[in-house]
Amino acid sequence: MPEPVTRTLDVPGTTLTYDVRGDLTDRDQPVMLVIGSPMGASGFPTLASHFTDRTVVTYDPRGVERSVRTDGGGELSPETHADDIAALIEALDAGPVDLFASSGGAVNALALAAKRPELIHTLVAHEPPLAGIVPDSDAALAACEDIYQTYQRDGMGAGMAKFIAIVSYDGEIPADYVQQPAPDPAMFGLPTEDDGSRDDALLGQNIRGCTSYRPDFDALSKVKERIVIGVGEESSNQLAGRGGQAAAARLGLTPVTFPSGHGGFLGNEYGQPGKPEEFATKLREIFASHA
Repeated sequence: MPEPVTRTLDVPGTTLTYDVRGDLTDRDQPVMLVIGSPMGASGFPTLASHFTDRTVVTYDPRGVERSVRTDGGGELSPETHADDIAALIEALDAGPVDLFASSGGAVNALALAAKRPELIHTLVAHEPPLAGIVPDSDAALAACEDIYQTYQRDGMGAGMAKFIAIVSYDGEIPADYVQQPAPDPAMFGLPTEDDGSRDDALLGQNIRGCTSYRPDFDALSKVKERIVIGVGEESSNQLAGRGGQAAAARLGLTPVTFPSGHGGFLGNEYGQPGKPEEFATKLREIFASHA
């Protein structure tokens, strides 16, 4: 795999930083854009290494890692991220791309597909945490709101502990979920003291806009032959997996099961490896079937 070449792109409110592995001028080498949110490019080297026959592009979303915001901070919406991704694809000047999108990135990619479908050849949206469309949406959205408010009140450790608890919860969220005892941050190795910061990319900028987003299914239905919804074999009954299943049902699609869990594509980037080789094989099969 060639070493990544880092580039930047100025868009209103931020300078996006992205990495290119391969030759964008080689029209025989398809371009695969790989995105997450709030996960940046640092989460995808292992997955990229399995696609040496493609030009692989990864990026840091607005407010994440190297893509420093100049818009004054605050919460972000999937529509804003979709505009950023559209600008990035246009800057690549390589035509429609194959797009693998994980988690919040999958939510943002669905927003992009509804607004700018001409930029996408095939979209694989893996486990979008669409809490607003699952059957237990009221409880799920209340839990996400509680995470945000806990972060604003008590800081990162308390907020992140609740986030870890909700994303790993198996099954529908009970109506009284937010009344249950809060998890101890220390049990996850998180800080118990509040450092006063409130600019965390997940808890402060993206959690409410991402989880409450309701895709434009009328627009998406017109291009659904280009959309694949993925769920993890180990996580399909957790919130993000159930969000994927709900989106697939709204589009009349059958979700595709990927190996491992929510981060099944990961190597040892964050010390929680999935099954990246098997995951990449499944992803390659999907792109080949939509060539």
